[in-house]
Amino acid sequence: MELGEIFRDSLSYPLQNIKSFIIYLILGIIAGIVVGGTLAAAVFSIQNGNVLATIGSGVIGIVVAIFLGFVISGYELDIIKYGINRDSSAPEIDLLRQFFNGVKLFALSIVYYIIPVIIVSVLSIFFRSWIILIVAFILFVIFGLAQFMAQCRLAKTEDFGYALAIGEAIGDISKIGFIKLLLFLIIVVLISLVLFLIAGFITELNATVGGIIMGILGIYLVFFISRASGLLYSEV
Repeated sequence: MELGEIFRDSLSYPLQNIKSFIIYLILGIIAGIVVGGTLAAAVFSIQNGNVLATIGSGVIGIVVAIFLGFVISGYELDIIKYGINRDSSAPEIDLLRQFFNGVKLFALSIVYYIIPVIIVSVLSIFFRSWIILIVAFILFVIFGLAQFMAQCRLAKTEDFGYALAIGEAIGDISKIGFIKLLLFLIIVVLISLVLFLIAGFITELNATVGGIIMGILGIYLVFFISRASGLLYSEV
């Protein structure tokens, strides 16, 4: 697909799947309420000197928030998968499967970003700072793009080992085309910036309305970016 086709489809995708959009929005709101409620309960317990209540509320809140966070990440992977399959519908909520896929994505991101950190740390012992900065930039670009491909590989197969094949993930970049992938990322960033600037302007006029729009916009962008990523990877 051409980039124009990908973005036309992806921009309208959330609006074509309002039910799933609202469900995802509700999950995000619940996660936000859990985090906010946990912080409020912790502050209240500290003020009353109740250490056990502080620890209990904190642990329960963190566990629930982490669970929902991973479910949300897993749902994003499903949107990518639907894009790869060029399926215009949206995924249903599947709590356990999406939770475990979210955990896989989290672990995958750690692996892909810790490798350049280790390489740069070792090289910094032997080379000057300006050389290290150049090497670090190149490595983080390469592994960042590879992680993007790995995320799509994980969405496609739900196989952690398949996604962890770094050489193959880097090879997928060439299948799409480095220039096309770079243009894709630039356009995604520009669209996101424009939408946030508009929402920011509204927030200046009315903080309440602006805050609501910001929240909805964040969910919209998740749908949009995940869908666009899947459509892009569908060419591999």
